[in-house]
Amino acid sequence: MTRIIAGFAGSLALAVPRSGTRPTSDRVREAIFSALEARDAVHGAVVVDLYAGSGALGLEAASRGASEVVLVERAKPAADVCRRNAAAVVRAARGTRPRIRVEARSVTAYLETAPGGVDLAFIDPPYDLGERELARDLALLAPRLADDATVVVERSSRSPEPTWPPGIAAERRRDYGETTLWWASAAAAHDREPDQPSTPSQPA
Repeated sequence: MTRIIAGFAGSLALAVPRSGTRPTSDRVREAIFSALEARDAVHGAVVVDLYAGSGALGLEAASRGASEVVLVERAKPAADVCRRNAAAVVRAARGTRPRIRVEARSVTAYLETAPGGVDLAFIDPPYDLGERELARDLALLAPRLADDATVVVERSSRSPEPTWPPGIAAERRRDYGETTLWWASAAAAHDREPDQPSTPSQPA
């Protein structure tokens, strides 16, 4: 069972789509949010959860104080689950309620028209998503990031490092069994020339 780990909705059970998604394990989510809270990257943040599945990553951020969360999920059954989970998180809020929106369309279609000012982006695509498609999504995301934004990409440990576009600078790699997290940042990336590629960091 998937649950919100901490925050005002801590221990709230989340529905999970019956098929077609791969929920992030509790262990990996705990690692992600421990690192994010250490850098004060969640409270008050504008968050996008791309390939949201159940919405667990974005909704965890909402529970921990994000001000706005967008869950992007093309598959209708999963988008419906996102809506139910989002409503449950909003009901659990005490005081000011987070703004949570579900976008039931492809990540590419969303990013082509998305507003800027994103502080935190989760990208957890199906493991069979091609590297070219992932690179396209990262390139569309880059100009929509706030200056100090954090990007977390979850991939199979057998997948290569993502192709980072100008505007997103690689930071580090962390492995958790079959799952790899790639951490990146918009910090200093906006100073590059448009055709200057980022220099990826070495895996940790």
